[in-house]
Amino acid sequence: MGAEGAGPVPDTLKIVIAGGFGAGKTTLVSAVSEVESLHTEEVMTSESVGVDDLDGVEGKATTTVALDFGRITLDGSTVVYLFGTPGQRRFSFMWEELAEGALGAVVLADTRRLTDSFDVIDFFESRGVPFVVAVNCFDGQRTHRADDVRVALDVEDRVPLLLCDARDRDSVKEVLTELVSLVLRLELSGA
Repeated sequence: MGAEGAGPVPDTLKIVIAGGFGAGKTTLVSAVSEVESLHTEEVMTSESVGVDDLDGVEGKATTTVALDFGRITLDGSTVVYLFGTPGQRRFSFMWEELAEGALGAVVLADTRRLTDSFDVIDFFESRGVPFVVAVNCFDGQRTHRADDVRVALDVEDRVPLLLCDARDRDSVKEVLTELVSLVLRLELSGA
């Protein structure tokens, strides 16, 4: 309980936003956060040449090196904290830290670099963390059908797969709502 007159202590939920390098995780967190989101982005330098593969994201000039953070208040007593992971495999030690205590995760997939999603999906599957796959439709372009992406990623039917626009608040809210619905279904079924 909070201090007298302060009301109940808010319930908090933690959701991880993960995906490959350049998939749009920072953009997604920024689109939906009610507060100015925190980003640990750094300018990419010549040191990343030969380390970071820019195929499909040639215009990318910055990269997340630790995390992105945002917050959403659902009602007077429930707060959702969003933690975006770095996308490069060399920062995967952060995935473990950020996934600790998470309600679930959103795997943000980029069809230009779909293979970047495999490690992230494997990560959450191996730890039993519920997740949804959200295919980021850059510039609002739906270039692939959800069923085709599901097959390409070899994602089971029980895992929700949605098309979204990481820049659009309403689209991101749909993804987060689907994740919370999945977690509730799993809890009710005892899975």
